[in-house]
Amino acid sequence: MKCVAVLFAVLAAVRANGPVVRTAQGQLRGSVLKTVDGRDIFSFRGVPFARPPVGDLRFKAPVPMESWDGIRNATEDGFVCPQDWNGYGTRSEDCLFLNVYTTKLDVTTPRPVVVFLHPGGYYSVTGNSVWAGPQYLLDEDIVLVTANYRLGALGFLSLRDAKLPGNYAMKDQVQVLRWVQENIAAFGGDAGSVTLAGYSAGSFSVILHMVSPMSQGLFHRAIAMSGSPLVEMVAGRPEDQARKQAALLNCTTDSAEEMVNCLRQKNADDFVATFPSFAEFAYDPMLVFGPVVEPDFGDGAERFLTADPQELLLAGNFSKVPLMIGHTTLEFAWKSLQILRNSNWTEEMNTDFERIAPISFLYERGTEQSRRITAGLRKFYLKDQPITNASETGLGQLYADGIIIFPAHRAAKLISAKNTAPVYFYKFSYAGKYSYIYDPPGSQTPYGVVHHDDLLYLFYNPSEFFKLFTPQDEEFQTMKKMIKIWSNFMKEGNPTPERTSLLSNVTWEPYTGDNLKYMDIGSRLSMKEGLYNERVATWERLFPLPHTTAVKNG
Repeated sequence: MKCVAVLFAVLAAVRANGPVVRTAQGQLRGSVLKTVDGRDIFSFRGVPFARPPVGDLRFKAPVPMESWDGIRNATEDGFVCPQDWNGYGTRSEDCLFLNVYTTKLDVTTPRPVVVFLHPGGYYSVTGNSVWAGPQYLLDEDIVLVTANYRLGALGFLSLRDAKLPGNYAMKDQVQVLRWVQENIAAFGGDAGSVTLAGYSAGSFSVILHMVSPMSQGLFHRAIAMSGSPLVEMVAGRPEDQARKQAALLNCTTDSAEEMVNCLRQKNADDFVATFPSFAEFAYDPMLVFGPVVEPDFGDGAERFLTADPQELLLAGNFSKVPLMIGHTTLEFAWKSLQILRNSNWTEEMNTDFERIAPISFLYERGTEQSRRITAGLRKFYLKDQPITNASETGLGQLYADGIIIFPAHRAAKLISAKNTAPVYFYKFSYAGKYSYIYDPPGSQTPYGVVHHDDLLYLFYNPSEFFKLFTPQDEEFQTMKKMIKIWSNFMKEGNPTPERTSLLSNVTWEPYTGDNLKYMDIGSRLSMKEGLYNERVATWERLFPLPHTTAVKNG
């Protein structure tokens, strides 16, 4: 009885004053949140994992955070990286912060860890609790880490030379993984059991970490949701985008050194203000800045990406870890509505499809190969007919397949062919009352199961548009299924290690290039085979895989 009383006294003190942990850099005081089931979450937010990337550190790899004295306050989210959206909190270039959530600060029985990389096209969103709340996932015995990384030009601007190599944001993510290796034991986490998960741009990142020499050994399982860096990583040539950014900010492009020095003097908000100038048609391309292959400049600097990721996957040069990968039913199909409800955009796409298609669907431009691809896509998806309201399904599928669905299928195919660990493929098809896209606009009628909709069942988004699911909500069971699938995978590398009624008594069979098996995550779980075969085969034909010899990573 005395031990129980002492335990309750300690817990009461923690709730009143906030939990304190000691990291390699210094002590942190956190706060206590609650899961949806009422468990205490020991929350440490706004934890710096690198020095502010400002001044001379802009456009450079992150520098680890120095130590501090005393107890640092970690009860609130850190600053949001500069972006053209004010809904996530105060923006600042000093934004390299992470959040850690756990329900047990017990270093004797370490728990599996998941590091989540947020979506946002590499130009928006955040890992803060205002977007990725822990209230669902922390009802499972795991440790959750979410993080910010640099966005837009500040995260990726590249001339592919030693002055402006690029991939600063990707190296931010590597620094998060290194921080986890060094510090996560203090939060009850197991540094030898880390799952790297991400959505959209975050999912692109997960696949790239699988092929990056900088990330080897820093994670042990991977979850790639709705995104893959195959076929194209960015729109256009990075060097052209960098020079365009410099010109927009009135910086010289005559010399790389002068250009970079000028760009370092500009306010971070100036980069954000010029971002809309990169739109070439409607709101496209969706990827303006992103990862690049870094040449070896002979200066000993670490390179995040040493070769084309598709070549590395084909050659088997990637981390052999269990992978869960997939997408939603409709993904970006809703973008067809943007075009069809704007007569000018409809007319422009009709009359200039050859120019616009590579911009919108992210493939090479201005070549004979590009023209062949464009003709093939127009024939298959639009039946070579003018784009009208009757084209909504075909145009929507084209947006969905070009941006998300085909690249995800290709990644699953290439990785499963060379992986020594299983690959689990899925389609998320559950249609609840809430969605990121409603049609008609302003209604409460979801357009369908679109990009981001599955995240509603993994992370609490405390905005005016969504609610915290409770047992009274029909969505509650789907949320419980999703966190059970994720936590099973984090713990065992298998989303269904045993048959349970919650998971419809199904066994999730691994995907291979021969069986094409996938889990349909709807009201019930159901194993199926051959998802969107005809659509995927069309892209496979238009984007044939090269014959490749072994490609070295490093």
